[in-house]
Amino acid sequence: MSTSTSTVSNTVVSASICTESIDLLDGCSHLEFLNRCCWIFDLDGTLTRPVHDFEQMRQALGMAPGADILATLAATPEPQHSELAAQLDQLEMHYAGLAQPADGVAMILEYLHQRGCQLGILTRNKREIALHSLQVIGVAHLFDPQWVLGRDEARPKPDPHGIEYLLDGWGAAAEQTVMVGDFRFDLEVGRAAGTATVHVTPADTEQWPELTDLHVHSLDELHRLMQK
Repeated sequence: MSTSTSTVSNTVVSASICTESIDLLDGCSHLEFLNRCCWIFDLDGTLTRPVHDFEQMRQALGMAPGADILATLAATPEPQHSELAAQLDQLEMHYAGLAQPADGVAMILEYLHQRGCQLGILTRNKREIALHSLQVIGVAHLFDPQWVLGRDEARPKPDPHGIEYLLDGWGAAAEQTVMVGDFRFDLEVGRAAGTATVHVTPADTEQWPELTDLHVHSLDELHRLMQK
């Protein structure tokens, strides 16, 4: 079991080791953070199945392999900046149209909505592209568009500005909030803002235990834990 600097616990919990005992909360009492009332989700790869080919996108944009697309764009002078930004918007809208819902996405969002939770999106996409993706996967009605933050509404993850903006709008605190995502930036932004963090990704992908309070393999699994 890995050691973590978690704000919730000193131990990263894999959902698979807790499901047998969670009824009694043996060894899992810190999972009480799943009862929090404010939930912020990454979009691509978290609420949707991964479809983006980021290396193809970098190649199309003329960027180096592995480059941070938004950081590279921000450092590009005009007029190339505007040209690249328009090209990136086209690529992202293309992938938004291909979006497929992640397993369990409708159930977990409906469950949180029925609980009266605040729901937000923090994405490095543009807001209109994120809203289109949510529409495509059938969950747009569960989100107030003003709480869907893209790169024009908040500084890109892992900067905590987006979470701070949402919490200010909700009148909520970080201690009431959970950040859910599939990538390091999602976990880093949660840590920076002081929220709990949930990493949703298959077991055979890269892990960041020092940034993670709970690792689950799917939103289905997270939903089951919430109902215990």
